[in-house]
Amino acid sequence: MTERAVAPLDRDSARTALDELFTLARKYNSSDAYLELMRFVGRFRFYSPFNAMLIYAQMPGAHFVCTALRWRRDYHRETKIGARPIVILQPMGPILFVFDVSDTAPLPNAPPLPIRVEHPFQVRSGKIGGQLALTIENAKRDGVRVSEHADGSQRAGSIQWAAAGQHLEFMIALKPMPKSAQIPLWFELLLNSIFSAEARYGTLVHELAHLYCGHLGTPNGRLWPDRQNLSHAVREFEAESVSYLVCARLGIDTASDEYLAAYVGRCSATPPVSLDRVMKSVWLLEQMGRS
Repeated sequence: MTERAVAPLDRDSARTALDELFTLARKYNSSDAYLELMRFVGRFRFYSPFNAMLIYAQMPGAHFVCTALRWRRDYHRETKIGARPIVILQPMGPILFVFDVSDTAPLPNAPPLPIRVEHPFQVRSGKIGGQLALTIENAKRDGVRVSEHADGSQRAGSIQWAAAGQHLEFMIALKPMPKSAQIPLWFELLLNSIFSAEARYGTLVHELAHLYCGHLGTPNGRLWPDRQNLSHAVREFEAESVSYLVCARLGIDTASDEYLAAYVGRCSATPPVSLDRVMKSVWLLEQMGRS
């Protein structure tokens, strides 16, 4: 771990381009439509949450997408005449055109499609690997200390501002020797140790979602925005959305799906959440659990 897990999140001085896009389109003001978007992005785990959302906006029935070059090179398939390109964001570049498997046809002697193309949404083991420990360690870079202790069955976790004047120590992997560094302690996050690793990870993601969505404010506006003025309902809806997406894309079942589904049953309209902030938080937390 040579540097912070990802670059600082963009400051939100107003609604971002993604929020404007989906607000103007008024596609997800319905709770049912929002829940369907969440479930698609949660299942479409082989692309970033941003790109999964863009794919859904253009082709809600998409199954598995690749560039025309990759379809030919890796799967011996070609795009059909009149195939509909889907625009996604390209790493280290502007945009990329991809095509769904339904818009391709096999070339002569093409082998059968692999299982990950035929059944990309299949449920996986539901077990996490090193994501819990890695996320806890990477949270230190944002001044978050995570502690675990038994706290009864009705309290999963919490996060709050820490007392001023404290510091966290972590190791920076420098060559030839790692180096110890200190950062101001800004937040204390508590996890209930009586729960499984999967349940603790879901709680950790939920509490960090409150942080990265700006619900607690910010020690530095370059990292994430100050959005303390949101209602409790909006804060919880955003945090549950982030927790659901991160865990679903790992194949972990959590109560977040039940929470979002129950909201749909109670309310017809989606609360005024920031899809941009939700997706940025999902992306950040996924990176924190990988390295």
